[in-house]
Amino acid sequence: MRVDLNADLGESFGAHQIGCDAGLMKAVTSANIAAGFHGGDPSVLRDTVRLAREHGVAVGAHPGFADLAGFGRREMRLTAREAEDLVLYQIAAVAGVAAAEGVRLKHVKPHGALYNMAARDSMLAGAIAPAAEGFADRAYEPDGALMSRRKQGALLLDPEVVIARALRLVKEHAVAASDGTPLTLHIDTLCVHGDTPGADQLAARLRRGLEEAGVTVKALSD
Repeated sequence: MRVDLNADLGESFGAHQIGCDAGLMKAVTSANIAAGFHGGDPSVLRDTVRLAREHGVAVGAHPGFADLAGFGRREMRLTAREAEDLVLYQIAAVAGVAAAEGVRLKHVKPHGALYNMAARDSMLAGAIAPAAEGFADRAYEPDGALMSRRKQGALLLDPEVVIARALRLVKEHAVAASDGTPLTLHIDTLCVHGDTPGADQLAARLRRGLEEAGVTVKALSD
């Protein structure tokens, strides 16, 4: 058994500090790095790529809607061309900075509302490089969608609960929805959100729990 452990990183910008990037890099195997649209800025992007390189973490692009004020979590309506251009621009930014630092871009993971809309909209999905992903620290609705962060219980913070869910996803390809409905999910990677309180400690506990259960934690590209 093996799984990738990823986190959304490089989302700080200007004077705004978001996430626990330095701590998370010690636990994850893939970093989804923002390109300045929902979070991040040029200096943060380069620093995050360097940090990933130092820790041997795979670098990926984390494109989102152009919505710093809403942190990319508000839905926007785009044409197919606009969606493709939006994603391409951000992938190119991360890939270019990565190349300057001697690192190759390995994956793409959309952010926030862009991610959720792509799960429902084939046009958007076609503009994004897809990968099968599960969430250890988020609750699911019975239809398989992530529960809105505005609902109580959407974000899971208890490490033991997160570890148990992750192990079930990896071993049984299953997770319980918010109402107990069993969902089948065949995943390649698990996400811990970088802006979750104590995300660095949670990721460390999760990785240790996976490895102690015999799960190999490696980047998708390895």
